[in-house]
Amino acid sequence: MIIIRTPREMREWALAQRQTGKTIGCVPTMGALHEGHASLMREAVAKNDVGVASLFVNPKQFAPHEDFGKYPRMFEADCAMAEQIGITAVYAPDVETMYPDGYQTYVTVEEVSQGLCGAARPHHCRGVTTVVTKLFNAMVPHRAYFGQKDAQQCAVIKRMARDLDMGIEIVEMPIVREADGLAMSSRNAYLSPEERQRALCLSRSLFRARDIMELGERNARKIIHAVREGMADVDIDYVELADADSLKPVEHVQGTIVLAAAAFLGKTRLIDNIKFEAK
Repeated sequence: MIIIRTPREMREWALAQRQTGKTIGCVPTMGALHEGHASLMREAVAKNDVGVASLFVNPKQFAPHEDFGKYPRMFEADCAMAEQIGITAVYAPDVETMYPDGYQTYVTVEEVSQGLCGAARPHHCRGVTTVVTKLFNAMVPHRAYFGQKDAQQCAVIKRMARDLDMGIEIVEMPIVREADGLAMSSRNAYLSPEERQRALCLSRSLFRARDIMELGERNARKIIHAVREGMADVDIDYVELADADSLKPVEHVQGTIVLAAAAFLGKTRLIDNIKFEAK
């Protein structure tokens, strides 16, 4: 496995792979890799000739009061995991390389960015779309793999790739959970034992909501109320039920929807969601 540090070197390497007829699958990450990331990397390796993973903690998607400074950085362990899985190249630029002095260009996806996390974190989606565009420009992939845990990120990047004619297949992979149901996240490491136990209310409330939808409940207000009742012991940021593609809130469940929740446990913000298809 090789480690590449600059956009020029990354693009030259990727184009050389493509010129020999190889397909490239990429997994953009901020590092602190866990089994959720591993599932994406395994799929990229399995379904492409070469797999590439990026390791870059992107400052543009953090607000000044958020956890950019303390976000876990485990470069050597991350590289070891990537190599063990079979990743061919790791792209690991530094902040100065990605955003040199005078940087002023951003990518914005409008409507899909406005709900869910975008309502409370308007900077976040713009930071994600900008960095992913830059990563795509350097890694020149055929396919890119993202986890469903950040449902809005998946929807925004799919729309961006489609609207900008990027020619990249965006592959959304299922959420990977701990044995007790908690969605895997790098931020889970911030939780105290007591907070870790309380965090289970996110997945449990969403699973109960899925159960009542499977029994025929279609009223969004009632479904959201049920989730909020189950999350009484945490500081709820939002609970929303929206169309899975547009992320526009819906009043009744029809087609494919995403039921998403975000909450604070102390200073740690966690997100989770389920997708449901009404028969």
